[in-house]
Amino acid sequence: MKNSESQAIGLGLAAVLCWSTVATAFKIALAYQSVSALVFLASLTSVVFLGLVLAMQGKLNQAIFSLRRHWRRALLFGFLNPLLYYHILLWAYEILPAQVAQPINYTWAIMLALLAVPFLGHKLSKFDLMALLICYSGVVVISLGAGAGGQATTTRGVALALISTVIWAAYWILNSRDHREPIEALFQNFLVVLPVAGLFAGPLNLSWPALLSSAYIGIFEMGISFVCWLYAMRRTRNASRISNLIFLAPFISLMLIHFVLGETIHSFTFYGLALIIAGLVIQNRAAKPPTVVSLESTRD
Repeated sequence: MKNSESQAIGLGLAAVLCWSTVATAFKIALAYQSVSALVFLASLTSVVFLGLVLAMQGKLNQAIFSLRRHWRRALLFGFLNPLLYYHILLWAYEILPAQVAQPINYTWAIMLALLAVPFLGHKLSKFDLMALLICYSGVVVISLGAGAGGQATTTRGVALALISTVIWAAYWILNSRDHREPIEALFQNFLVVLPVAGLFAGPLNLSWPALLSSAYIGIFEMGISFVCWLYAMRRTRNASRISNLIFLAPFISLMLIHFVLGETIHSFTFYGLALIIAGLVIQNRAAKPPTVVSLESTRD
């Protein structure tokens, strides 16, 4: 039992470390590729990685042949993730400093609670409303503070970051009703929309830095983190303990943004992020056992 829990914590930490690097990786990759080219190359890398995982499990043929039954579902999910979600998110990162885009993206869990009202018939508790107000107060602090601190931030960039949370939350609400095996489903989703991503990719930068940064996102953001988190949640008997690890990610991410990208982390970022995390903690502590199963509880 202890060994299983130790493995779960190790896998959870591995996923968190992957997510912690993503904001920095996005900025580096966007210096070499357009948004559409990056989405295509990262998706291609992720398909290869997930295909190898399925091959090692002896499930690759099953995943490919079952597309005959699931191609419509795969097309819908693939349109949301990776196509629409990553285009919107990367456009936000292209416009905003990483220290602004990254914390805003963490509010997707609040958006999930909001969308669950019309789509799943949930009711917002007073704790949900409190969490909502606190989280979005954090977004306001970060957005207004960025301008006051001399950071290049725009309403359009903030709007794109917030829209990405709507898309991600909608994806997970729909995903809660998808009964395909998770890794197989993600592989199918990415595979089906890969030709579409390639069609809109435009010119590709095939230099080594460009290819490596794109591949890093495909493997660590879209692949390894998903697999590690999935198996961490499967191995643990205490899901809340593993879920709490996600609160480490934004702070590790800010350290990388500072030391790797060279962004000066302003006080408004810490204040705003503290509000967002406080709101998420309130929501997490007060929540009933979730009906929407989130394998990736934090992003970017």
